[in-house]
Amino acid sequence: MENFFRFSTFPISPEIIKAIEDMGFEEPTPIQVQAIPPILEGKDVTGQAQTGTGKTAAFGIPALECVDLSSKQTQVIVLSPTRELAIQTAEEFNRLSRYLKKIHVLPVYGGQPIERQFRALKAGVQIVVGTPGRVLDHIDRGTLSLDTIKMVVLDEADQMLDMGFREDIEKILAETPDERQTVLFSATMPKPIKEISRRFQNKPEFVRVQHRELTVPQIEQLYLEVRNREKIEVLSRILEMYDPELSLVFCNTKRAVDELTTQLQTRGYFSEGLHGDMKQSQRDRVMAKFRKGAIDVLIATDVAARGIDVDDVDLVINFDVPQDVEYYVHRIGRTARAGRQGRSITFVGPKEIYKLRTIQKYAHIKISAIPLPTARDVERTRMRNLVEKIKEMADDGDNDKYVEIVEQIMVDGYTSLDIAAALLKMKLDTGNDTDDEVVISADGSGHSGIVQLCINLGREDRIRPKDIVGAITGETGITGKEIGAISIYDTYSHVEVPQEKAKQVVEGMAGKSIGGVKLVNGKAIGYDCPKGGKSRKTRY
Repeated sequence: MENFFRFSTFPISPEIIKAIEDMGFEEPTPIQVQAIPPILEGKDVTGQAQTGTGKTAAFGIPALECVDLSSKQTQVIVLSPTRELAIQTAEEFNRLSRYLKKIHVLPVYGGQPIERQFRALKAGVQIVVGTPGRVLDHIDRGTLSLDTIKMVVLDEADQMLDMGFREDIEKILAETPDERQTVLFSATMPKPIKEISRRFQNKPEFVRVQHRELTVPQIEQLYLEVRNREKIEVLSRILEMYDPELSLVFCNTKRAVDELTTQLQTRGYFSEGLHGDMKQSQRDRVMAKFRKGAIDVLIATDVAARGIDVDDVDLVINFDVPQDVEYYVHRIGRTARAGRQGRSITFVGPKEIYKLRTIQKYAHIKISAIPLPTARDVERTRMRNLVEKIKEMADDGDNDKYVEIVEQIMVDGYTSLDIAAALLKMKLDTGNDTDDEVVISADGSGHSGIVQLCINLGREDRIRPKDIVGAITGETGITGKEIGAISIYDTYSHVEVPQEKAKQVVEGMAGKSIGGVKLVNGKAIGYDCPKGGKSRKTRY
């Protein structure tokens, strides 16, 4: 991870580097590349960068480096325009300082009992992040002294001025030592911002990140608001609704890629992860499987995805809102290749809507909101997709042998409408109301501690590997990684599980369902499935 700071000749604490590793970031954003070195050098810096570009870490890392941990005096103060931003900035400081001992960060803002802030300030706080009004209130009350301040950060300076905080900012800066370091970040550089820079900064170094405009208008760009704990369920429904041949899911960190990959595999999706910690041979192997369609869902970080060159990606999903506007542009550009239409969907948390507005503003695009998909939405979409496929097959012709079968059934008094409706029901019915009973039992065969279980459900029952994996992991508690090869035949299926877990699976699945069809044990431990036959075999 040391190459994260390859652009800086200044030492970074191993504790901070370890924290960044834990956060899973693979490389600095453009504003971090430009801003961190001069701030570490002790220079005043004026940065033009929007929210969502990674600027918090751009000033947060150098700020932590300048703190004397042996002293409890306030040494860094960050001014933020809103309580929400102050809280988020303090949280980022806490993540970056996870392994630093005796570091205390305090957000101060209106709306929170001031007595609680009194107690924290009295105990000693090295970094204060606050709104101008509440910071000035503490200064006036004598509960906050800025005499020992080493660094002042004005975050979102233009927004603070728009909110009428200019006088408060000037009063606060006047309370700090003349030899302090002053860092200013602003999305725009109007005249009042330049005046504050001239008055309160000493020969500041100017850094700026300019974003390119989006040039892929054929992509349908959507977003939905979803809480973090609901993301995996919503992702599963979206994949069921749109049923993409190939989909690409982006996460901001390596850890998130690993966690999501495991979650999707547990639910039975053929998914793999791709990130910077993987060896090149591993990446090549994953990409080869993705290009051949052996992987339905590829989950990647921005860095790892740079080598992806696949024309047939139907859907790009931003599981995390990207850290930078350009990352968003690069991500969604992975779909709609070779003149194809494409679709992107971004998951936005309650506190991230401002990031989405920033992306739309600076990339000059429109991202439309969609509601959270329900189970009914999934069913309707599947039906629409099936109807379209039926129409295509009907237009293609070459259905003579099937017409003959329909005519034979009609001889028995069924209308063509009856037959079509029954076929649709067979294809789409989830089976929740069915009385079918299916037996699952230990086959007894196996090797190297692996037992092959038999389920008399097959392709004729519209069963899929992910139905089997999802049911077994959900009902018995074993993990997706413990499930071995799955063989699906016309009327039955085989699934391999560890020998010591076979009884757990057999008993745990009794009376449960796979793909909507109910199972019953039936004491059929000696049940013998047919061997061989036409199959579609794959290893999960």
